[in-house]
Amino acid sequence: MESLQPRDYIARIRRKLQQVGPMHTLHLLLVRTINRLALFKILRGILLLKVDPAFLDCPAGYTPGFLDEKQLRHFARDPQNELDDSFLDEALAKGDRCYAILDGENLAAYGWYSRQPTRINPPDMLLDFDPDYVYMYKGLTNPLYRGQRLHAIGMNRALQSYMEEGVRGIISYVESTNFDSLKSCFRLGYQAFGSIYLLRLFGRSLRLYSPACRHYRFALREEAPMGGEVGASKA
Repeated sequence: MESLQPRDYIARIRRKLQQVGPMHTLHLLLVRTINRLALFKILRGILLLKVDPAFLDCPAGYTPGFLDEKQLRHFARDPQNELDDSFLDEALAKGDRCYAILDGENLAAYGWYSRQPTRINPPDMLLDFDPDYVYMYKGLTNPLYRGQRLHAIGMNRALQSYMEEGVRGIISYVESTNFDSLKSCFRLGYQAFGSIYLLRLFGRSLRLYSPACRHYRFALREEAPMGGEVGASKA
């Protein structure tokens, strides 16, 4: 745990107050304080129910679409793409799909989509959800391609494709302390529907759910880890 002098600690709090305001700062301090004693997370459930036509057209020269296993194994050779073999083995075995935007032979951006319960962080937890929705996780944009809204374009194109298969929308989560990601998701048209509270102390887990989670079958269940997390959100 990082050790700070009182003056540095106060300066950090002041910076956070300026960045996110008093309520978010208090929330962050509360969560961090609890995490000094136990694992504590609040997962904000979010939904995207409509395709935004403004985010369907790719910039000229880019190729969007779902990647097959051969393409994924090829891109996994580059550590910058964060696609190791153990991740691909588990994701592909459960039928998850990767929607990507390519710039020639380069992987510019991607996001993963699942219709099955998916491993999150901590890696012995699976996120369950209503199978009428598709779970979006592990979104990544190559730093060289940021600022072109490729994440939003890929996500909306993937949603359009899944809706043609009968899916009602995208379901996902963002941790409550990830204020920037939450703000970004809301700008993209996501709406919050509920929260999961996870507390782990002395090896035992307590999970509490806000009422709307039941409607979307949004829940956590434990399963033995398989060498690393798969479905942690990077939105």
